[in-house]
Amino acid sequence: MKNKLIGLDFQAFFLILKIKVMAKTYIHVNQHYIRSNKTKGTNLPVITIKQGKTNTYCNEVEILGPSKIIYGGAGCDVKPILSCGARVVIETESEIRIIK
Repeated sequence: MKNKLIGLDFQAFFLILKIKVMAKTYIHVNQHYIRSNKTKGTNLPVITIKQGKTNTYCNEVEILGPSKIIYGGAGCDVKPILSCGARVVIETESEIRIIK
């Protein structure tokens, strides 16, 4: 006999849970690293991918589905979109592929 939870077996329940909990992914460009790379001749990754509390850094990423670019607005009374200070981000719920 299968373990039941609200009429579903656990495998089906966790599949539904995974689909509903998929968080938005935010991608933004770190302008400070671009400046640093130029002045110091380094190659720091300039793209930040934020998924929940996890940050991934790279120099190229592919979005495998719908996405949108958001500008949070100008002015001193407007808060940045992300806690790092980003005011322009790409938002997606699609799968992404880090290329490099």
